[in-house]
Order: sequence, then structure tokens, then C-alpha cells
Amino acid sequence: MKLVSAVIKPFKLDDVRAALSEIGVQGVTVTEVKGFGRQKGHTELYRGAEYVVDFLPKVKLEIAVAEELVEKVIDSVSKAAHTGKIGDGKIFVTTLEQVIRIRTGETGEDAI
Repeated sequence: MKLVSAVIKPFKLDDVRAALSEIGVQGVTVTEVKGFGRQKGHTELYRGAEYVVDFLPKVKLEIAVAEELVEKVIDSVSKAAHTGKIGDGKIFVTTLEQVIRIRTGETGEDAI
């Protein structure tokens, strides 16, 4: 089992969710986050005063999947979140040692 975490631009969330549904992903956790990478923020004007926005709004998706779905998930997220502009995001893949569904007590891939 793997945990695929993706940090993407907020306006791409619906596209990514639809792409994941098409390949059969049944569950996604979404968190609104802020951060920066190479983009390093930008300056904005508010009431005539210029200020620096260091942390940009992003959306973090966490998707627990069986190993055989990992490449499909990565491909779907990459294509759906791609704009070709800086700040498109990142995808991280980590190993899940154990998953437990609290309601039923199911473990492993049955709990996903």
C-alpha cells in the first residue's frame, strides 16, 4: 500500500478529483495548505501599500491506494493538475505500513 500526497493549485482540484474518479479511486483527503517553493511568493498591492505574500495557497491531496494503482494515480494527478506554469505542485509517494478502518476493524488493502 502507498500514500500518494499531492500539493496542487486550488483551482485544479475539481479536475484532479474527476480524473481520480475515472480510474476508480474511491477516497481522497483534501486539506487547504500554504507554502512556497521556487516560486517564493509574490508582491501584491493593498490600499496603496505593497506587501509580500510569502506563502501561497495550495491544496494537499492524500490518496491511499494499492501498489498496482500508484502509477495510474500519479499519471492522473500529473495530467489533471498540469498548467505548464511555475507552481503546479509536487507529488510524494510513501509506503503505508498499516491501514485500519475504524468502523469495521478491517486492515490492510481491505481498509482502503
